[in-house]
Amino acid sequence: MKKKKLLIILLLFLTISMTGCTKILKDDKKQAVTNPETGQSLPENVLCRPKAEKTLEIYKEYDVNIKKLPICSEFKITSGGYEGIWTTIFVKPLAWVIIKIGELVKNYGLAVIIITFLIRLIMVPVTKKTAMQSENLVKARPELDRLEKKYKNKTDQESMMQKSQEMLMIYKKYDINPMSGCLFSFIQIPLFFAFYEALNRLPVVFEETLGIFQLGTSPLVAMKSGNFYYLIFVVLVILVTYFSFKLNSGASMSEEQASQMKMMSNIMVIMISIMSFTISTGIALYWIVNSGFTVLQNLYVKRSKKNARNN
Repeated sequence: MKKKKLLIILLLFLTISMTGCTKILKDDKKQAVTNPETGQSLPENVLCRPKAEKTLEIYKEYDVNIKKLPICSEFKITSGGYEGIWTTIFVKPLAWVIIKIGELVKNYGLAVIIITFLIRLIMVPVTKKTAMQSENLVKARPELDRLEKKYKNKTDQESMMQKSQEMLMIYKKYDINPMSGCLFSFIQIPLFFAFYEALNRLPVVFEETLGIFQLGTSPLVAMKSGNFYYLIFVVLVILVTYFSFKLNSGASMSEEQASQMKMMSNIMVIMISIMSFTISTGIALYWIVNSGFTVLQNLYVKRSKKNARNN
């Protein structure tokens, strides 16, 4: 049930993240104004000044006061003043870090990859513990299943209390904390939002490239121009998403829970597959590195546990 609730919450957040807090620049017909080179919908509330002359001219045409913004290399966490708790605490600091690392490595696509990797390394103690908890649940599953059968048709208060006590004893035996799995999910969601908004609102990102890939362009927009090689990001997003769900479900649950989890995972994979066509290359890089890290870490934990059992 806990995992099901988390997935429902994640579904809601992913749906909201399709729009996010970024304000899209619109013309007189309420249509999104796009970058003529990348096809990306231009954000109205950019954090710093674009470099491309064509982009600057578009903003001036729609009376966006770009001159008041600092150039991106001079952007500070305090630039633009207070814009609410979310932007001030999450978006601007992350945007500043992206800019600084991008200047250091001379490529903002590479900066996104490095920052994502560094964040995941910092969070290893939390994510490793979550993965270990999942493996401990696998070992505890036979006893938990027997407990469910024991109290299957008992609904009185005394039986429910006894069941809860016995379940806590099983959790203690296998060193399981039922709430530990929630922690990473609640950290992960705001991080995704912050990356989504920071990358959308930073001209130094959506105007730049990583190799032959334009960071502000989505696969859908790229395909309209005949650039079908952007589909590689769609494929990678789907693959890492599928395997991250696959490695986090099933064995540690009862048959009923596993069935529900499989259904929810399939829905999530379908939703993210559709979303992958519309997210920018910069966002896709974050998703691929972040989910790929999860897959590799879970494989490592599973192998370590298996070797420990064999020894």
